[in-house]
Amino acid sequence: MLSALLFSQDVMELPVSPPAEIYGDVFIDRSSIANKVIPIVFSHWVHRVKYTCRVCHYELEFSLSAGETPILCESGTISDRHCTACHNGKISFGPIGEDGEKNCDKCHNADTSPNTEKFFELQGKLPKAKFGNKIDWTKAFNDGRIKPKNSLLENFKPSSLIIKRTLTLRAEMSGISSAVYPHKTHEDWMDCSTCHPDIFNIKKKTTESLSKASMLKGKSCGVCHLRIAFPLNDCKRCHPKMRM
Repeated sequence: MLSALLFSQDVMELPVSPPAEIYGDVFIDRSSIANKVIPIVFSHWVHRVKYTCRVCHYELEFSLSAGETPILCESGTISDRHCTACHNGKISFGPIGEDGEKNCDKCHNADTSPNTEKFFELQGKLPKAKFGNKIDWTKAFNDGRIKPKNSLLENFKPSSLIIKRTLTLRAEMSGISSAVYPHKTHEDWMDCSTCHPDIFNIKKKTTESLSKASMLKGKSCGVCHLRIAFPLNDCKRCHPKMRM
């Protein structure tokens, strides 16, 4: 009898994860190659230490779907929108450096190697995981090892609506234990509106894409847990009673 892990990897055809230091990296090219400009590689692990997902995907209005956000730097002239809300020379490096030269290569970096030294230094300081970046970001957050900001606004007040309930989701496939969904863990990083109602319906048992096949197509949980948050290969994170 195949173990649950082998079953999920072989039968479900889960994608092979890239090396830990580039897991979660997003290749961005709306018009770069067409204009003979080097594309961008956005590293999630670099930003996750400093900010929750909410900052970019709610306040800065970055879509969770690839290619939907019209990011155009306009040769460094764009300001106070998207990336330049932080990359303004004050919070982080801006389009123009202190020497007056453009910092294009700091973002248009697809031709360079990842900063593995910086990554492994961070990885060595944080709790370990078996998949993805091989960093347990939730434990790092709960233990106070990282303290990402939840807003760019000085007068920001967190929502008073906090749902701590953990949902139990019965698996439709025989032999697979139920999955769990901890609301509190996700609320630490995101707004309710990140998931509801576009990704998950509020009404119970009405989200048709809540299946492994759909997730592998980047729907429901697969929007994040395919190549950004810990991958679907980490079966026991969602199915804690699964025998490995």
